[in-house]
Amino acid sequence: MWDVKLEPDATSYNEGMSACNAGRQWQLALAMFSEMSEARVERNVKSYNIGISAHQRGRRWHRAMSLLGEAWEAKLEPDVISYNTVISALEKGRQWQRALLMLSEMAEAKLEPNVNSYNIGIGAHQKGMRWQQAMSLLSEVWEVTLEPDVVSFNAVTSALEKCRQWQRALLMFGKMWEARLRPTIIYISATTLGSARAKKARSGSVLWRCSGKCRR
Repeated sequence: MWDVKLEPDATSYNEGMSACNAGRQWQLALAMFSEMSEARVERNVKSYNIGISAHQRGRRWHRAMSLLGEAWEAKLEPDVISYNTVISALEKGRQWQRALLMLSEMAEAKLEPNVNSYNIGIGAHQKGMRWQQAMSLLSEVWEVTLEPDVVSFNAVTSALEKCRQWQRALLMFGKMWEARLRPTIIYISATTLGSARAKKARSGSVLWRCSGKCRR
């Protein structure tokens, strides 16, 4: 029997780290990421993306940003996945301004944000209660010929509701149906409905009919 010694490569480490992340063992994934350097295995963009994802799962936004910087320093070219994961980590860490700056940085890196990128940005505005900016970002999605999804509309509607923009929230809800998007779960507070119905009974009745359709 031959004694064959196999040396792990970047693909081996990447698969191992991905398995750890999938199993919610993000600390172990990061330990493997560090081990790559000790084993003199050159990391690629996928390696960094998995490492950034591990920090995102661990709610360590500062380390996620740092790892993105390391990828650039290593003469690699981070991709949309790299940025989306960092933006998500920033949003979870309530670092909304940084998340939006990172979205702008994607354009500087000549990367085209996808719908998920915009959704994270809209979510950041929603959490920061900036409804005008949330609506503006939704408009930008159409301008770059992308199609907003249910997550996009829900985030904008939530931002409008939080800022007591009842009529705009109802209009956004209507646009969701015009776009032939059928939400699985819609949250409209009793306060929103009461205020909308008091101001515009017709809008309220339409909303109730739409809500009824969603529950069927």
